Amino acid sequence: MKNGSEVLIRPIRPEDEPMLVQFHQTLSDRSVYLRYLHMLKLSQRVSHERLTRICFIDYDREMALVAERKNPETNQPEILGVGRLRKTQGIKEAEFAVIVSDSIQGQGLGSELLSRIVEVARQEKVGRVVADILSDNLNMQRTAQKFGFKLQQPPGEDVVKAELEL
Repeated sequence: MKNGSEVLIRPIRPEDEPMLVQFHQTLSDRSVYLRYLHMLKLSQRVSHERLTRICFIDYDREMALVAERKNPETNQPEILGVGRLRKTQGIKEAEFAVIVSDSIQGQGLGSELLSRIVEVARQEKVGRVVADILSDNLNMQRTAQKFGFKLQQPPGEDVVKAELEL
């Protein structure tokens, strides 16, 4: 990352559930709103049923990457960010989503996760990667544009449509 910290980016695993609970505790309400396009209580985000679906993925339909590092204070592994690519059945399209812990935003991790997600999409022969980004999420809009995504905001909507043809 820009601050010199090293992170490991790898596919999510079922045993990541406890680290994901800790990760969600590092997110502000604003970060949650910008990622999910609505508010979700911490209790909803860390429920076992939800995290089981997130950690046990069907690799034919989606890929989730986590950014992990050893916490400098505790020396325990922690998740700092998650990038997800979910394929749309029946067409060669997939949707991306990225979220990064508030404490390390601005360090390039979101860009790296998006870069890896786009690479996975290419390897999987996805034809188009899309996302809905809130109009006030300027950082994610800039990040998407950096990777060649075209952005369009339908009149009267609070969501910007991001699209990348591969």
